[in-house]
Parts: sequence; C-alpha cells; structure tokens
Amino acid sequence: MSAIDREDLGTFGIYTFDFENLPAARMRESVQELEEQGWRALWIPEAAGREALTHAGFLLAGTGRMHVVNGIAQIWSREARRTHGAAVLLADAYPGRHVLGLGFGGEPHPGIKPLAAMREYLDELDALEASDPMAKAPIRRVLAAYGPKMLELARDRTLGAHTYHVNVAHTAQAREILGPDAFLAVEHPVLFEPDPGKARALAREHLDPYLNTPYNIAKFRRLGYSEDEIATGADRLVDDLVFWGDLDTIVKRLHAHVEAGADHVAVQVIGIGPGESAMPHWRLLSDALA
Repeated sequence: MSAIDREDLGTFGIYTFDFENLPAARMRESVQELEEQGWRALWIPEAAGREALTHAGFLLAGTGRMHVVNGIAQIWSREARRTHGAAVLLADAYPGRHVLGLGFGGEPHPGIKPLAAMREYLDELDALEASDPMAKAPIRRVLAAYGPKMLELARDRTLGAHTYHVNVAHTAQAREILGPDAFLAVEHPVLFEPDPGKARALAREHLDPYLNTPYNIAKFRRLGYSEDEIATGADRLVDDLVFWGDLDTIVKRLHAHVEAGADHVAVQVIGIGPGESAMPHWRLLSDALA
C-alpha cells in the first residue's frame, strides 16, 4: 500500500448520502460541479443499495481530479476476493484517486466480534494482494475505527482510520493511538441553522437512528456521554456531534478537528429539505475552507 497524500485529498472534503438516490446523469453533473468548486475528496457510504465499488468507479470516471473514498465499503457486502479485484481495477484505472474505506457496518451479526471479523478479512486481502500478479498499482485502504483496538488494527494493518459521528476529544484520542504517521480522517455533520431550538431539533432527527443502535450507543458511551444524555439526545451531545450555526461558526468548529490531530475532515451537510440540494452549502464551504 502507498501512503495517502494529505495534500492531494485536501484538509476538507465532502461526505454525502445524496448520491445514493440520484440518477446517473444527476450524479455525474453534481460531482463535476463539486470538482469545479475546488473540492478534492468525496466520501460515499454504502447504505441505501448502491454497491460501494461500482459507485466509486462511476464517480471517478466522471471526474478528472476528484478523489473518491468509500466511507465505508461493508465487509459483509462482498467476499474479500471480490473487494480485492475491484480495488485493483480502480487503483490501476485511477492511480492515487481511490481510497478503499472498509468497515464492519450493515446488518447485525450476532455472535460475531467486529475486531475478529475485520482482522480475518484483512488477512484474506493481504494474501490475495501478495499472490496477485495483476496488482501493479497500490491499493490504499483505511478502516472505520472508533475503539482503541480497532484503531490499533487500522494503524498496524492499513494506512489509517476513518471515524464517523465523533467529538473533537475523540479525534485527539485517536491521533494518540494512531501515532504521528497514520492517516486520520474524521466525518462531521454540519447544519446551516442559527436558531438553537430549530438546529437542535433537526440535529436530533438526524442523530436518532444512531442513538438507538447498539454499536453507536456503545461508541457514545466511550465518548463520555451518560445513558440519560444518549437516551434524550441532550444538548451537550447534540452540540458536540452536529456543528450548527452560521458559516463562520461552523468553519471554526470544523478546524477544531484539525487542531486535535485530523489530517482530513469529511463534512456532511444535513438538514436539506425534500427536493432541495446541498450544493449551495457545499459552495459556501468550499470558499470558506479553501
């Protein structure tokens, strides 16, 4: 694996679920517009049905400079050999522009420990890479990681870690575990709403699925929130996990992750109404974060 060039990705990128529901032509137009705005990295999930690696390939094909990061490709969605084959092709076709972000994710798997499952998956990938004569271009991979042991695995077996819905304190802790050299990317939601009551209501709506799933509840406990704060969506938790307000406030708070040790912050704009687009907000952020 080759290192991730922090300058190529830029300090800030975009994380969006929006492309999961757009037709191909709209996706192409949107990603090209984002590239024209100056964004250098686009993070895409695997949640609503789009297959992660074909999705990444389509976006890479429609752009000339944009880096596309799977955030995440679920290890349960494809066998390791299929992931390897697709990642080899993308690395060869778009050198230095694809990052394979892997994660446990998806449906619950009772009795299976995420750390053990991820370690086994990485073992299979490593064996395939070592024996594949076609793997000329290096595959760049990171892990979705929150707890200390998964962060250590990301440090030891990949180029680094990608975190999702964490606070700034966690970023500092993750950097300490990863050490100075591993790549650390942090996703964070932002909401362009200056009214505290409206902002927190919208933020709670966004956070609700995460506040009611076992893995996320365990993560929020590790972040230092009480059972009551998690159950009620307390102001402290909401304000830490969703940066809301005007542009200057949001930009200042995003920079706090960089100051805490993040190499890259993937910004997820939330609170977009039905039929609306986040594009105007991405344009504002591009100008402010450049």
